[in-house]
Amino acid sequence: MFAGFGGQGVVTAGYITGQAAAVYDDRECSFTRVYGPEARGSACYSGVVVDEEEIDYPYLLNPEIMVIMSQEAYEKFLSKLADGGLLIIDSSIVRLDERAEKYKRYNVPATQIAEKMGARVVANVVMLGFVGRIWRGVSVDGLRESVKATVPTRHLDLNLRAFERGIELAEKAIESAPA
Repeated sequence: MFAGFGGQGVVTAGYITGQAAAVYDDRECSFTRVYGPEARGSACYSGVVVDEEEIDYPYLLNPEIMVIMSQEAYEKFLSKLADGGLLIIDSSIVRLDERAEKYKRYNVPATQIAEKMGARVVANVVMLGFVGRIWRGVSVDGLRESVKATVPTRHLDLNLRAFERGIELAEKAIESAPA
């Protein structure tokens, strides 16, 4: 699940992930999106179900991984994450509390990194690079190809740099994790 507010690209991140799984990794996949009527600024999420076998129910009930990019999304959706699940937050925006202690957590300052790159809108792609390296549900190569297929050509270089930056952050997180 990718969750945040409208305009952050959480629906696009879900779409890219689903496309990576289905088209480039040859896995079964379903993609759903939920957002309020306000669209921009309100809490929204996209859900991706990935499996080796045919999917009989396309909606997320208790996702094993959740990427949260806004405080409102944290408050609204955290309880859906499966016990012991993987929680990745945009630490530029989201503040954790004691509820997050039961999850494996990663803090990624995606918005801050995107702003330093000159475009806040690529924070979702920083997260995609991170997710691809941390989570085995979809491959890094599949995600990279999906980004290339989805992003307009004029913005591709920036998005690929954001994606690679997310991978670098994940590698550092893996190296520093306790054994």
